[in-house]
Amino acid sequence: MISEGSSFIKGMLLGGLFCALVTLLGNFNKGHQSTTDHHHHHIQAPSEEELLKLPEPKRLELSQNIRVYCAILVQPRELSYWAAVKETWSKHCDKAEFYSSENVKVFHSVNLDTKDKWLMLRNALKHAYANGKGYSWYFVALPSTFAIIENLKFFLLNKDPGQPFYIGHTVKSGELEYAELEGGLVLSVEALRRLVGVFSDNVKCPEQGSALWKLTEEKELAVCLKYTGVFAENAEDSEGKEIFNTKSVNTLIKEALAEKPQEVVNGCCSDVAITFHGQSPNHMQVLMYGVYRLRPYGHTFHDSLIFLPPVDSDND
Repeated sequence: MISEGSSFIKGMLLGGLFCALVTLLGNFNKGHQSTTDHHHHHIQAPSEEELLKLPEPKRLELSQNIRVYCAILVQPRELSYWAAVKETWSKHCDKAEFYSSENVKVFHSVNLDTKDKWLMLRNALKHAYANGKGYSWYFVALPSTFAIIENLKFFLLNKDPGQPFYIGHTVKSGELEYAELEGGLVLSVEALRRLVGVFSDNVKCPEQGSALWKLTEEKELAVCLKYTGVFAENAEDSEGKEIFNTKSVNTLIKEALAEKPQEVVNGCCSDVAITFHGQSPNHMQVLMYGVYRLRPYGHTFHDSLIFLPPVDSDND
């Protein structure tokens, strides 16, 4: 009897391990990091030549119709970053909302009351969609990321928010392509509408995820969007350079110095870069000075259009 009982227990254990293996293989493509080459879906910013072909009234109409809702995900331990974002680039959003894991008295924020990063992102997007009516694009960022919202609007000029766009710096994990949250990502209102709809489907888009191991929040987002027919697209300028950067300006310059010492500027960054990640609060203030305040006297900029600041904004 002891032998039979022992065999039964072994059988149960082996059966359980087999089921786990089947589940693991089923989720392998979602969570395993691929090291092989892969192809992104590329989507480019308009060129200056394209804009100049449009009549001036049309350019003005386009620039005024692009309204960006910024959702910044913060933690109480990141107060210095939070303060820097609040005082710098977030002022250029048409609406900026900070979403915190818990109540913080120092700054106003939407208290999501959870430390789970996927739940934070999920609930922040639900809140943004419910309370951010009238916006065509929804930009999501971390507080250690610096964003140039005018360049984001320029990139989005020739994109229809009525189509499902999910854009950022994309990478591939198995068969899953997703936008890295460190570089910031942007969703069109149609993509967000579909996403909020699938949130109610606990099979396709569960709150706690479906894999044996926990996926990152950016991968969970991509999985849910994939079920709605929305796929990550890699953003580039008209020359093919990355514009959602997951590295800081300093890091990108150092890499350019090491790899292309004769072409540091061209080898470093796009002229219409949208984000830089890993910026300290002090570096954000320096970037703010360089991007918005420092101007060569007497030099005229020949931009095809102007993005006016939000009404009642005190931005630079």
